[in-house]
Amino acid sequence: MRETKLSAHDFILPLFISEKISAHQAIASMPGVFQFALAEIADESQRASDLGLQAVLLFGIPKDKDEQASSAYAENGIVQQAVRAIKARCPELIVITDVCLCEYMSHGHCGVTRMDGEHFHVLNDESVQLLAKTALSHAAAGADIVAPSDMMDGRIGAIRETLDANGFEQTGIMSYAAKFASAFYGPFRDAAESPPKFGDRRSYQMDSANAQEALREVALDVEEGADIVMIKPALPYLDILWRVRERFEKPTAVYHVSGEFAMVKAGAEKGCFEERDAVLEIMTSLKRAGADLIVTYWAKELAEWTRR
Repeated sequence: MRETKLSAHDFILPLFISEKISAHQAIASMPGVFQFALAEIADESQRASDLGLQAVLLFGIPKDKDEQASSAYAENGIVQQAVRAIKARCPELIVITDVCLCEYMSHGHCGVTRMDGEHFHVLNDESVQLLAKTALSHAAAGADIVAPSDMMDGRIGAIRETLDANGFEQTGIMSYAAKFASAFYGPFRDAAESPPKFGDRRSYQMDSANAQEALREVALDVEEGADIVMIKPALPYLDILWRVRERFEKPTAVYHVSGEFAMVKAGAEKGCFEERDAVLEIMTSLKRAGADLIVTYWAKELAEWTRR
């Protein structure tokens, strides 16, 4: 009589590819998660595919950063090379690329900034131009879906228009439609090497107290052409996930983020509970609340656990 069942097809595996290393390196704050070298990424993707996973989500760590995030949209940028390598090895695997500028900006923010005395502003329209350029470069490299995670206004429409104008009408957009300014992103910033050098991201990511605003943000992205909408983080925002799935009836994803992952790892290590049982309960709750897709660092383990 079980109503909600998990399978490998529910999960997306995030992968970090670094231009600065020659062999994979452990991420201290995320036990069992690694940065991979470009030469390793096709093998890791093949392992994911062999386990029954359908999709990976790529995050790039460039060798060089600047104030225009030029490595983000370079033809031979780290993500562009990784997409080509994965598609050559696993053409059936869905490759999703994170479209953001924070990893590529020297200051670590998700867009172009301007200082005003001691204060800074993120320039929305200038940032959107670079995001559209980045998404186009990913599509040209072979990405199946681009995933803008920056939360700039109007970027979904600009990306859709740019992709269509250049012959990539079939490239999908998975929008981080309601991405909240969260305390749970800390370990990810270690993994992606993208902490802001000054200030924070609260001026462009959402206030955790705002539900109606989240629905408005999702509505705008749907209107602009998003194929999949995402809620991030996961557990503190189950109410948002449920309301988005019910209201918009669009394919809906959720990102179980690094801090949520690290908490479970720490609790399991201290013997508070069994990791497998806790993870399966969490993932079931996310799917029960309306998630069609779940981005999780346990994707490979879950592919095995749900097969039994």
